[in-house]
Amino acid sequence: MTTHFSYPAPALQEELKKIALAIVAPGKGILAADESTATMGKRLQDIGVENNDENRRKYRQLLFTTDPKIGENISGVILFHETLYQKADDGTPYVELLAKRNIIPGIKVDKGVVPLMGSEDECTTQGLDDLAQRCAQYKKDGCHFAKWRCVLKITKNTPSYQAILENANVLARYASICQANRIVPIVEPEVLPDGDHDLDRAQKVTETVLAAVYKALNDHHVFLEGTLLKPNMVTAGQSCPTKYSAQDIARATVTALNRTVPAAVAGITFLSGGQSEEEASVNLDAINKFNGKKPWPLTFSYGRALQASVLRAWGGKPENVAAGQNELLKRAKANALACQGKYEAGTIGSLQGDKSNFANGEAALGKYGGGVAGAAGDSSLFIKDHAY
Repeated sequence: MTTHFSYPAPALQEELKKIALAIVAPGKGILAADESTATMGKRLQDIGVENNDENRRKYRQLLFTTDPKIGENISGVILFHETLYQKADDGTPYVELLAKRNIIPGIKVDKGVVPLMGSEDECTTQGLDDLAQRCAQYKKDGCHFAKWRCVLKITKNTPSYQAILENANVLARYASICQANRIVPIVEPEVLPDGDHDLDRAQKVTETVLAAVYKALNDHHVFLEGTLLKPNMVTAGQSCPTKYSAQDIARATVTALNRTVPAAVAGITFLSGGQSEEEASVNLDAINKFNGKKPWPLTFSYGRALQASVLRAWGGKPENVAAGQNELLKRAKANALACQGKYEAGTIGSLQGDKSNFANGEAALGKYGGGVAGAAGDSSLFIKDHAY
C-alpha cells in the first residue's frame, strides 16, 4: 500500500483554510436555507402558502434582506440551486445581498438519497457523476463552500457495515472533488433521531460512523484544515422513554467527537435534527459549556431551528416581512451566544421557540421521504427518515 501522495498546493490550502475558519468565526454559524423544492413545499404548506417559484423567492428574499446586523451572527448561508440564481424585487442577486452582509454563500450539491440494495431499508446519497463540473460553476457564481448530506438510521441491525462504509466513501469523494474546485466541503453524516434507542446507543453509533468517515477522508487525502463537519448532536431516539438533560447530551456529544474527529478539522457545525428552536440553542450552549477537550469551534448549521418562527411570523403576507426578519435575528443571536457557551435558556423568546420539531406519527411520502404530521397549522416538523 503506497503512502506517497500530495495534499493541495499551499495556495489552495490557504484559501480553503481561510474560508473554513471564517465560517466558524467566534459567535457565528450557518443558516441552512437549502431546502429542496419539495421540502420547501412542506414548510409553506404548514403556514398555508402555495408552493410556487414566486413564494419561494419571496421567502428567501425575506431571509436575505434582513438587517445587515444579521452578519454579526450568521457567517454563511447554504443555498439550493434555484435560490442561487434568484434575485430580489429590485433585481439584486441574492449572492450580492449576502455579500453586503459579510455572509459567505454556500451550496447544497448532493442530489438526495437512494435505496442501498441488499440493506435493511438503508440508503446512500447520489450526485457524484457531474459534481466536478457543478462545483467549478458554483465557484464562478460566488459559492465558496458546499454541503453533502448522508443519512444513517439506528435500528436493531442498522446502521450496517455496508451503509457505514458506502456513505463514508461517498462523503470522502465529494470532499475531494470540492477541494479540487476551491470549495470547502461540509461533511454531513447524519445519524437520524428516529427510534427508541437510548443515549448510549446513539453515542456508540455516532462514534462508529464518524470513525469510518475520517478513515475515508484520510484514504482520499482530503485536507482536513479546509473542511467542516456537520454532525448530529448525540441524542436519544425521539421515542426513547428516558429523558436526558442538555448536560447528558453535551457529555455524550463531546466524548464522541473527541474519540473520532481529528483536531485538524477547521470546525464543527451541528445540525438541529428535529429539535425545537430552544432545544437546539440550549443543547449547543451545554456542549460549549462542557468541561472537556474541544479543539475545534463548535457552532451551528441550522435550518428549521432558525426558521420555524420566521415562517410562522411571516405567514406569506408582505406586511409581516419585518416580523419574520425579527424572529430570524432573535434565533441567530440566541445561537451565536450558545456557540460561545453564553446562552441562558429562555432569555430570547420566539414564536416557535419551545415547540418541538418532533411529531408523533407521519404521513408517508415515499420510502426515503417523510411527512409532516398533523394539519397545516401543526408546529411539529419532525420528518421520519428525513430526506430532501
